Amino acid sequence: MLDLVELLKPSESKEPETQGLSSVLFYQTEVCRKLVEEAFTFEGLAVPKLLENDDEVIKKYARSSALEIVIVELNESNNVTEDMRRISHLLPNSASVIVVGSEDAISTIRNLKEMGFYYLFWPVSKQELIDFVKNVSDNRQRNAGLGKAREAKKVAFWGASGGVGNSLLVAEIACELSSKKNSSCVVIDHDFVGGNLDILLGLKKFEKKDIPPGALTSNLDTSYALNMTQKITPMLSILSVQSKDLNEFQMKEYVRTLSDELSEQTNFLIEDLSCSVNCKQDLEYSAKECDAIVLVLKPTVSCLRDASRIVSQLKELETKARIIVVINHTSPEKHATVTEEEIEKYLRRPIDVTCPYDGQMSKALLEGKHLHELKLPISKSIKQITAALLGEKHEIGKVGVLSKLFKRSRK
Repeated sequence: MLDLVELLKPSESKEPETQGLSSVLFYQTEVCRKLVEEAFTFEGLAVPKLLENDDEVIKKYARSSALEIVIVELNESNNVTEDMRRISHLLPNSASVIVVGSEDAISTIRNLKEMGFYYLFWPVSKQELIDFVKNVSDNRQRNAGLGKAREAKKVAFWGASGGVGNSLLVAEIACELSSKKNSSCVVIDHDFVGGNLDILLGLKKFEKKDIPPGALTSNLDTSYALNMTQKITPMLSILSVQSKDLNEFQMKEYVRTLSDELSEQTNFLIEDLSCSVNCKQDLEYSAKECDAIVLVLKPTVSCLRDASRIVSQLKELETKARIIVVINHTSPEKHATVTEEEIEKYLRRPIDVTCPYDGQMSKALLEGKHLHELKLPISKSIKQITAALLGEKHEIGKVGVLSKLFKRSRK
């Protein structure tokens, strides 16, 4: 006997079930876009968000979504490694990144793997694409291989001597990376007593966080580390601590432990190692763990000697970190006791960026302004340091020949 009640119930339209996988494709060609869309649809996977491969599009979308997999097509790229290095800071550390490209070289696979990215050689069939994506997803579930979250780029700003403006550059670069380059940053303060980072970052009523009793024997996990940071903006935080009970060595060890926990939560860890707070252990750590070391010095004989010793020690430690040499004129250029040519000769390497003396700088900082947002002479130099860290090509950092000629004519 027919059940009329059941027959009269409104029928629910059954849509094909799709497996939830939050993903996005940044494509360069229509062929790739179509293949990805059709392959995911056929397999019953949620189709990725399909967006054009453009830096501004990536910057806007990658941060606004809880992405699991990011697919970046680079079939039209002339250098896959360099292009991925250029945009890597725009991508969330927690997402697994698949690079699709037609560059057939083992070095490309190796370079991308070092950056924490998968490489899928094009052309590829729909089934090969799906198998690859499923393998990446499995790695994420098992937290294995490149499925692990990528670690932050660690950058040490090292003051060759006191008064070189190291903390100022730390603050400005961190602010520019987070506000203009859409890269999340954590500033690591190694001054456990004082310092001016709070002023330089534009913070009011700032206090270092007290290290709680028994912290060294506690389980210092990621949640704990995040709780010890202080938010400046949604993309910028600072880790700044103090303690009445712990000595400097213990606090250094504590900060290093927290830094390691934070490395999967941010794009950049920027360490302020001004001369007053850095030590031999810091140099060894920077040489081994950092991706880049920004050596800041002023053009004086004593500072140059200190910088030369640091460069020699880094060479002895066989560091793989990129070394970026920055000359910061903290007083008018006429007071320099060594020339740029002498500095390059003594260090046996070129100067990467020169920051000119700027009398308006102090006034701007006291007004709570950030130098990288202004049109001062030093603003350009700050942008050049940021570009160097990101591997971007920028105008040469040293004062141009015409500028030097004009200066001479004024004397």
